[in-house]
Amino acid sequence: MEQLLHYIWKHRIFPLKQLVTTAGISVEVIDPGLNNSNAGPDFFNAKIRINGTLWVGNVEIHSKASDWYRHGHDQNKVYDSVILHVAREVDCEVKRTSGELIPQMQLSCPEHIKMNYQELHKADMLPPCYKIIPDLSSFTIHSWLSVLQSERFEHKSEAIHARLKHCNGSWEDAFFITLARNFGFGLNGDAFEKWAGLIPLRSVDKHRDSLFKVEAIFFGQAGLLEEPLDDPYYKMLKKEFAYLKHLFQLPVMDPSLWHFLRLRPGNFPHVRIAQLAYLYSTKWGLFSRVMGASSIKQIKEVLSTSVSDYWEEHYQFYSPSPRRSKHLSESTYNLLIINTVVPFLYAYGRHKIDDDLCQRAGNLLEEIKAEDNYVTRMWNGVGLNVNNAADSQALLELKKEYCDKKKCLYCRIGFEYLKQQK
Repeated sequence: MEQLLHYIWKHRIFPLKQLVTTAGISVEVIDPGLNNSNAGPDFFNAKIRINGTLWVGNVEIHSKASDWYRHGHDQNKVYDSVILHVAREVDCEVKRTSGELIPQMQLSCPEHIKMNYQELHKADMLPPCYKIIPDLSSFTIHSWLSVLQSERFEHKSEAIHARLKHCNGSWEDAFFITLARNFGFGLNGDAFEKWAGLIPLRSVDKHRDSLFKVEAIFFGQAGLLEEPLDDPYYKMLKKEFAYLKHLFQLPVMDPSLWHFLRLRPGNFPHVRIAQLAYLYSTKWGLFSRVMGASSIKQIKEVLSTSVSDYWEEHYQFYSPSPRRSKHLSESTYNLLIINTVVPFLYAYGRHKIDDDLCQRAGNLLEEIKAEDNYVTRMWNGVGLNVNNAADSQALLELKKEYCDKKKCLYCRIGFEYLKQQK
């Protein structure tokens, strides 16, 4: 109920009559203020005219007025700035730390909003707001998708900056770790990020001209050279890694972190690590080259990779297979651009205060075909068209940050659903 009251206050869904305090004094809400998600009053810098006098300050909202004391606000000077206390049930007076009374206003939740909110929370299918989506204007949908796309950029930028901290500010190293994570394609994403974070890339750089040595370090640190297998190439890698491990004091990852169940052979960690080893060995300055690429075609040329001869005929060390090229598919390139290149363009643009880089990130998403997954198919199924990767990324953000968390009160589609009167 308190969340609903916040929603009603924020959107000024007030009863069609003069608002008054519990003492019968007139209230006019000129500006409800800024919603505060941190500690302190619920709304900052509200502008409210009480009995003809304009007040500028903060507003606190509770289900019951007595919650003011239950939460200890009467002992907290931060709440002395509250100019109006709003509650669904006013069961007592409220006071500042000085003992001064604070004006109160009773605010109830309209019945239709309460019922619509309950419907959204009880819906047994996603998205719960599916009924109204076909009736929404294109402006409402596209403006909300633009906001969601920006939010997704920000969330991915936060992850990139966390990796930058791990890499002591090296954009090149953070880029490789992010690229490695996205070579895991969901199921092995965490394992690939952990593995890439263990690799001392400056030590690897000393042997970067030898694909064999890069493979030895990459497979060894992944914990995939620990078994006693009777395979000549495996034995050579294992011997080389034993030397390099001692030389550079390399840690070894727990191999049980890798997942193989329900993976197609082309997505096995062995193949992906072989592709990353080839890429790292043959393409120097990946981050710089990607940032300098002016088209999707050029980006794909930078990210193009293959595998050593051994991996042309294997998916795992102990499993020979018919000879087959292990190049990346078109859809794989698109996913790597969407999840690695685009977020880095945006994050680096913000870092350099370069709007052109940020704009290029958005433009790339609009040029790439929409992702095809169960989330995009869900939205398509209820009448919301997914035209490109910008749309699909926005809708992934919508499901993850709003639908899954039941944050309908903060969603623009939820807003349209809640205000409908049946």
